Amino acid sequence: MRICLRKVDLPLSPAPISICRMTIRTARPNRGQHFRPRTHCLNKLESIVVEMQDPKSGVKGSEQKLNVSTIPHVITGKDVIAWITNKMKTTPEEVQAFGTMLVAYGYIYPLQNHKKLVLCNDSSLYRFQTPYFWPTQKWVAEDSDYAIYLAKRNIRKKGMLEAYEQAHYSHLHDWLNHKWDFIVMQATEQYKAGKERNKPDRVVFDCQERAYWIVSRPPVSEHCCVKSNDPNESITTISTNIFYQQAIMRSKVKSSVSLGALTKYVTTYKNHDPFLAPCLPSNPWQTDHDAYWTCNTRIDVPTKMRVERWSFSLFELLSDLRGRDDFKVFLKKEFSGMPPHLMRHLSNLAFWEAAEELKWGTASSMTSKAETIFKTFLAPGAPRWINIDGRTMGLTVKGLDHPHRYVLEAAQTHVFLLMKKDTFFRYLKSPVYKDTQKNALSPAPHNFSPAQLEQNAQNRSLGVHPVIVWQQEEEEKAKAAAASAPVDVKAMMSKIDRKK
Repeated sequence: MRICLRKVDLPLSPAPISICRMTIRTARPNRGQHFRPRTHCLNKLESIVVEMQDPKSGVKGSEQKLNVSTIPHVITGKDVIAWITNKMKTTPEEVQAFGTMLVAYGYIYPLQNHKKLVLCNDSSLYRFQTPYFWPTQKWVAEDSDYAIYLAKRNIRKKGMLEAYEQAHYSHLHDWLNHKWDFIVMQATEQYKAGKERNKPDRVVFDCQERAYWIVSRPPVSEHCCVKSNDPNESITTISTNIFYQQAIMRSKVKSSVSLGALTKYVTTYKNHDPFLAPCLPSNPWQTDHDAYWTCNTRIDVPTKMRVERWSFSLFELLSDLRGRDDFKVFLKKEFSGMPPHLMRHLSNLAFWEAAEELKWGTASSMTSKAETIFKTFLAPGAPRWINIDGRTMGLTVKGLDHPHRYVLEAAQTHVFLLMKKDTFFRYLKSPVYKDTQKNALSPAPHNFSPAQLEQNAQNRSLGVHPVIVWQQEEEEKAKAAAASAPVDVKAMMSKIDRKK
């Protein structure tokens, strides 16, 4: 933490007023602050604003009374419009848009309706903003500066802030509670220093500061700060507020850590991407030969590259059906003949697979599948009961009242983490994985000639649709379940009798 002194020059008239303001700078993340772009177009814009303030050829200003106070160098909206029209020689629509842009960026601010950041072509009163508050200046609008301004305004208004200002004030009081005494002290000192100036200068300075914060902290969410009496309040607004609150509280990662993780990921998966590295025996997208798909089916012996990918993470292992089968073999060998509490590792994998089937299955069977999974894995005294914490169990049981595809997401994630921390690393060190790695295939690369590549392209056939593959797997599962189920002799005899 460091304390810095900043000198502020406020040119209200030919003699500038100087005040000292002390603020605390802390190294903390940006909390929704509005940074202005420092581009070449703003420099060109400011050069035009400087021309507009020229005493001879600029917009003519005069003294005007505002709330029994005389304000110097006041301009009207129609004078600004006339000057821009004479300077740029363009259409009235373009002139109006350019003038509104000057107000929206804070180069000109209204003295009466300060929230209306548009330039009106009438006798509305405006003033040029002091260059200290221009968007291209080095200092940015920090939360501590805004908190000092609101605290000072709260003292001056005796607690009668506007709705959006009161909401910001309460939020900053909670966020900067560790240094709120310092903020109030600074606001009090600035308020006392302001009272020592003459009234016109004090009014002008208050207008300049308020205009700056209207641009930097616009009251766009004022309707969200006031409690609504409408029972049909927009759900979209509530969801947006929740999203932004979660984004604010989300932990941030250093750029060096994220870049290191990205580099590690690219290094790990580089040789397994068929578009970045050659795949064996050949890349089917280039050669139109399907040997690569044949080598990576569920039934055949896996390739060395495929087995190596299993070791990257448990997700890679379970995403590959062949790897999942190998993991099941390890669990059966590892925990066969052990006490029931150690057999839960097999139940964990079975529950994970059941949750995947519910997630990707048909909508018509969703309710029945969810009920079956609950009776098999989650209900008290279930035959394949899994051990999850009470909070996750409560969320899952509550969600099963109205089951949907992701009702088991929390329990599935919990089980996945249990397998990742324990059984996955033992699997990588087990003889099952080492034998699979030893017996894995290493296909010889195909060296097709141009004529063979052309022939492959001509013999190219349509691939099998994933839905058809899934239906075939479901039929195989049903046949296997029917073959392993006990045969009801009476039911079979009754069917035969009915056929006769």
